[in-house]
Amino acid sequence: MEYLADVLLVGGALGAGVYCFVLARRLARFNDLENGVGGAVAVLSAQVDDLTKTLEAARRSATSSTESLGGLTERAEGVAQRLELLVASMHDLPGEASTSASEPEQATTSEAEPQVEPIFMRRPPVERTQ
Repeated sequence: MEYLADVLLVGGALGAGVYCFVLARRLARFNDLENGVGGAVAVLSAQVDDLTKTLEAARRSATSSTESLGGLTERAEGVAQRLELLVASMHDLPGEASTSASEPEQATTSEAEPQVEPIFMRRPPVERTQ
């Protein structure tokens, strides 16, 4: 009986040894950096690092573009205000000066086009009587 127990114990130890050997080989192939999951994890990690760097560069570029666009918008608003003042001051000119200023425009337009009246005209104030 003791002999049979020793044989079963040796058989179990050999089976466990073979199982551990097979498991170690499978784990080594699983963690292989070229073909296994370990390689895939290493490649994905490198791609995440590259994407993080690219995202940070895009964020810096967008921030600088936003600041540049803000400056250009402020500048454009200033120019628009100055143009509005110039247009408003053109309406205050006497009649002769406005006709001499419009002569070059008439020379460039064809004679077949009808002459256009200005859209905005100043009218004398109306006196109210009560």
